Amino acid sequence: ATYPLLVGVVGEFDRNTFVDARVVDYTNSGKLNGDFSKVVASVFCIYGLGKPEHYEKLRIKLEKGIRLNLSKFLRKLVELGYQRNDFALKRATFSVRGDCVEVVPSQTEDYIVRIEFWDDEIERIVLIDALNRHVIKEVKTFSLFPASHYIAPRPTLEQALEQIEKDLEERVRWFKKQGREVEAQRLYQRTMYDIEMIRELGHCKGIENYSRYFDGRKPGEPPFTLLDYFPEDFLLVIDESHMTIPQLRAMYNGDRSRKEKLVEYGWRLPSALDNRPLKFEEFLERINQVIYVSATPGEWEIKRSKGHIVEQIVRPTGLLDPVVEVRPKMNQLEDLIKEINEVKKRKERALVLTTTKRLAEEVADYFTERKIRAKYMHSDLDAIERAQLIRELREGSIDVIVGVNLLREGLDLPEVSLVAILEADKEGFLRSYQALIQTIGRAARNVHGKAILYADRITKSMEKAIEETLRRRRIQEEYNRRHGITPKSILSTSGKSLTTFISLINQPTALDLD
Repeated sequence: ATYPLLVGVVGEFDRNTFVDARVVDYTNSGKLNGDFSKVVASVFCIYGLGKPEHYEKLRIKLEKGIRLNLSKFLRKLVELGYQRNDFALKRATFSVRGDCVEVVPSQTEDYIVRIEFWDDEIERIVLIDALNRHVIKEVKTFSLFPASHYIAPRPTLEQALEQIEKDLEERVRWFKKQGREVEAQRLYQRTMYDIEMIRELGHCKGIENYSRYFDGRKPGEPPFTLLDYFPEDFLLVIDESHMTIPQLRAMYNGDRSRKEKLVEYGWRLPSALDNRPLKFEEFLERINQVIYVSATPGEWEIKRSKGHIVEQIVRPTGLLDPVVEVRPKMNQLEDLIKEINEVKKRKERALVLTTTKRLAEEVADYFTERKIRAKYMHSDLDAIERAQLIRELREGSIDVIVGVNLLREGLDLPEVSLVAILEADKEGFLRSYQALIQTIGRAARNVHGKAILYADRITKSMEKAIEETLRRRRIQEEYNRRHGITPKSILSTSGKSLTTFISLINQPTALDLD
């Protein structure tokens, strides 16, 4: 089984609730139950979770026929973070009607677990479809896990609360010594409220900021993460490593800079700083077998591989890397319109890359005035709007998408046969070697694939990208010749896959320029 972990949640979902549910699901389905297979995760996997031993110890194991007091069972559910709701069941809630308890597990909202009691004995356990209330199946056993990973056994909880109170007293004393009464009062009120909530209910909002106390970690020690739920010999595949590795490097400092302000002004205890992602060095200590996947690997991955590099240049369809042409910027839009009209005659599509969001909008408007169905796409559009644009392009409702930095990694568009890069000679991250290779590659899914770079000079990045594309194309041509393969465009059902949607959600948007 494969378990996809998506962090880019849109719509009416509560992002933290949704992500936590997915993590709960995968840790339940994984190492703890022994049938773990694959998890597809974002860089979220290096964020802190609760201690695996606590998580396993706290689960409620239900079994048909065992004796279990109903009142104690309900109390246990509350201690695990479940909330009673007799009107609208959602994730990690339960309802009670007589001797029947209905629970929505912490990992899903797809089904409800109905536990029927006869006196102090479990008479029946049934899984019910959450939407139509039909019985899915009757089971003999079922495990209910905590609503969150930030839950600890009661003895550990009491020890943690005692330490939180000591640290609170010390921090309040420090603020008062500095003459900062407002910060001292703010911290005292907020923390005491959290302490009372944890003591009475076992959890509170923002409980992850106290995770160090529950886990028994010392200040500065790395948190437990999703990686700690894996067996020691797990295989890690890092896709688009040229982008993922820099993200992993930057996450700790980014998180730290934000939380330091919360601590400085009395919104949180210093322990909040230990609710953090792993440092890059700590991440490396937890991985063993790694495959770095990228069309443009960075120097770090290449050095780390120690010569164990495998090129996957040949495609099963025989498709070649696109032809690359360099044309002058003079009258580039008029020249591009001619190319787009040729593409339209073949019922194919085009992508145009600019350097700023404003220019993308202006170029799209200009194309529209010239009777070309074009729309722009940049970071001002939300994920759903971007997904809709891609669908319109593939279905043929529009002929061209003009973008800045979102039309690169992760997009498989067989209908696109032309990629045009405006201002290709402007050195920078948008026109770096990696960016050019990735952008040119968007035309590699079509047998007529072509990339046009509009520039008045050949930069080092352009030269390197053109040479690399030509090298790969020659290898592909030779392979096709030897094996008698005729390149064919990929045939796929447009707009009916979540692949494009997922890719767009996870694309960084902060790099677009105004």
